[in-house]
Parts: sequence; structure tokens; C-alpha cells
Amino acid sequence: MSEAHRWRGRHGVGVGADLRELECFLVLAEELHFGRAGERLYVSQGRVSQLVRSLEGRIGARLFDRTSRRVALTPLGERFLAGLRPAYEGLAGVVAEARAAARGTGGVLRIGFQGMADGGLTEAVERFEDRHAGCAVELVEIPLSDPFGAVRKGEVDAAVVLLPVAEPSLAVGPVFSRQPQTLAVSVRHPFAGRAVIRAEELADCPLVVPAGPAPAYWREAQAPAVTPGGLPVPRGPEVTTLQEGITLTAANRAGMLLCRATADYHGRRDIAFVPVAGLPVSALALVRQRAGETEGTEWTEGMGRTERLRAFEQVLTAVAGRRAATC
Repeated sequence: MSEAHRWRGRHGVGVGADLRELECFLVLAEELHFGRAGERLYVSQGRVSQLVRSLEGRIGARLFDRTSRRVALTPLGERFLAGLRPAYEGLAGVVAEARAAARGTGGVLRIGFQGMADGGLTEAVERFEDRHAGCAVELVEIPLSDPFGAVRKGEVDAAVVLLPVAEPSLAVGPVFSRQPQTLAVSVRHPFAGRAVIRAEELADCPLVVPAGPAPAYWREAQAPAVTPGGLPVPRGPEVTTLQEGITLTAANRAGMLLCRATADYHGRRDIAFVPVAGLPVSALALVRQRAGETEGTEWTEGMGRTERLRAFEQVLTAVAGRRAATC
């Protein structure tokens, strides 16, 4: 009897199937949605269900409670998640390195970002390059006014962008860096000395607006036209880059909504960053093309590019999860 058969006799299934089931569990535990989990894993919703059922059968109990309206971890699922995440991260890294060597997944992975490379993103890049010595990551700044264009055109493999993302041609991967919002204003602005302002007070401050071709819903999220209570917010100048918005803010032409991390990164003496109470948090997500929909570029790298991007998503998910747990 071969060693592989003896291993299966002791453990019930080969390593490859186990890893896929565990990966599926981790992604579904984060998304709590079978469709989104399938998008992340590049498989159908039915395949996600199949993998989860197989894992639950192997364990002998349910890990998720499913209804027509919601998916939630069971108490056993919560305990399983806490123990699995660190062990899987290490094991997945070993397997990914072997895959990279076998399938030629070295090369360059191009990741777009807006304005600043979030700390979670830069940490993920470092860990990815440490784990995949043959693959380099190029960080490419993309304009505030066109968050999705570089991905659609194949100029980058994926991009880290501000939510929301409601683009049928794009798939949304890991969501991370959930941060409270601040209002950047000139130190000469009346809000500059405040410890906090209410969202309704935005009616007294014109806001910098990202220019097109950013879609209207995305521009509205970054510079709302009305407060949560329905008061109109004055429209300030339109900008194409974050730096342009920061400069106009310093010149007291308008205020600009920024997440806490971006505010800290761009701290300067002529701008005050005032927390805003009552607005949704700002969050980043990794977006990529859905299969077969890249405009204007014919990829000749085949599975290598897919494997690189999938491996990077796994590292980014792990980094985001660890950072969220320590916040």
C-alpha cells in the first residue's frame, strides 16, 4: 500500500480536499453569505455549500446556522474559527509556496491604491513577498476620480478602493481598514478648534467632491449631498486626486471627509482633522475583474496570475483579520 493510501486511511481524505474545505469555512465565516464567499473563492454558491457540508460531515456537527435570510456561526463554529485561523495561515503559506514553484506563479502582481497605501495593505505586501520569493508586488496609485478604471482596463490586477462598490463587472474581495470618519478643514475654519462635530453640521461646510468618471453613488458616499437628517450639504470644488483635495482644504476652499488613518498620514500644520459623529465608518476593499471581463488586455499568464491574486487575497484577509482582532 502506498504512503498516500496509508495517510488517507488514517485521516479520511487527502490534504488538498481538506485545505479547500478549511479555506471555504474561513471565507464564509468572514462573509456570512454564500454568494460573496463563492466570489472570493472563484467557485459557485453551490460549491461553497458542498464544501461546508463536507467539512461539517467530517467534524460531525453543524458549524453554521443557515436560514433563508441569514448565515451565522454556531457556538462550535466560533470555537473552530478561533483555533483554525492561525494554524491555517501557516499551512496555507507552505502550500502556496509549493504551488507557486510548481505552476510558475512568480512574476509581478500589480495592486492599485488610492491616495495612500493603508498600513494593512503594506503589511500584506511584505508578508506576501516574504512567502512568495519569486513574485514582486507593484503598488500603483490610481486617481480618486476613477477608482475602478485601472482594474477594468487591466492596468492593475486588483485595486484597494473605498467602499461602496456596486459594479457588476467587479468582484469584491477582502474588506478591511474600517475607520471612523474625520472632516479635514483649514486651521482658519470655525470647526478647526472643535473636539468633534455632528454629521448634521456638515450643512455648514462645503465638501470637496471626487470628479468623474467615478460613479455617482461612489462620489455621494465620499461627499454626501445631504446629512443623515436630510439637510443639504454645500458642494465644494471637484478634484481628481487626494492631494488636490488636501491642498484646497488647506486653502480654506472646502472641507474634505477622510478616514482616521488617512487623516493621521496626512497630518500637517495648516489642516485640522475633526472627528464626525453620526456618519458610517469608512472601509477599504480589494476589487478585481470577474473572470473573463478584463477590457483591452489579453492575459497570457493563465493560471499563474489567478494563483498570485488568490494567494495575495489570502494574505490580505489574514492581516485584516488579525488587525481587527487587536483593535
